[in-house]
Amino acid sequence: MLKRISPLEKMLAVAIAFTMTLLVVRVLRYHDNIYIFYIWNTFLGILPLIFSRRLAGMSGIHLRSVGLMACWLVFFPNAAYMVTDIFHFSERPPVPLWYDLLIVSSAAWNGLLLGIISLMQVEHFLARHLKGLWVKAIVLVSFVLCGYGVYIGRYLRFNSWDAVTNPETLFFTVAGHLFKPYHHLGAWAFSIGFGGMFGIIYYTLQQLHHHKKSAPQNEERFFIS
Repeated sequence: MLKRISPLEKMLAVAIAFTMTLLVVRVLRYHDNIYIFYIWNTFLGILPLIFSRRLAGMSGIHLRSVGLMACWLVFFPNAAYMVTDIFHFSERPPVPLWYDLLIVSSAAWNGLLLGIISLMQVEHFLARHLKGLWVKAIVLVSFVLCGYGVYIGRYLRFNSWDAVTNPETLFFTVAGHLFKPYHHLGAWAFSIGFGGMFGIIYYTLQQLHHHKKSAPQNEERFFIS
């Protein structure tokens, strides 16, 4: 059974509803469905959160939890992928430029939140069963894997379903990147760069959470001193 929806997840639902409302109004008002793909991309971005919530309710590392982890990892890049949808942003009269900017920027934020919250839940699960050093290593590797997943999705046009429907092509593509990295410097530069950006945002939000929890105590020390 899924755990109760957290306040952070409630805000995420509000953020997604905001973007979807903007999108629906755009279609009804201007009869332009250029950004209708955000509905599908948002659905794909929600999938890793669904897997991570199920994983968070697991009591140990076993075949089922490992399977959920694998499903989460396959779909994890779909959330952050939404950041790159900003490439579709351009002026499209008569739609106001600022209106489309709200759509693409809020959708990018939704994608980041979906990825970050799901990773937080996975990290919390791992922290209950593994040593801290292993957990940190897995999280750091997940940043790069996320960036790599976004790269092969955006530039090579692979998607998560290709792991089942087109595994041979996907396997040889990934193998080429792994065993001949010097021939694919752009792929790894993007993967590390995007993963680094995602990691900075991830740890920044974590620190904001810790700062909020310790703020009353810090303020008390400030006034005493």
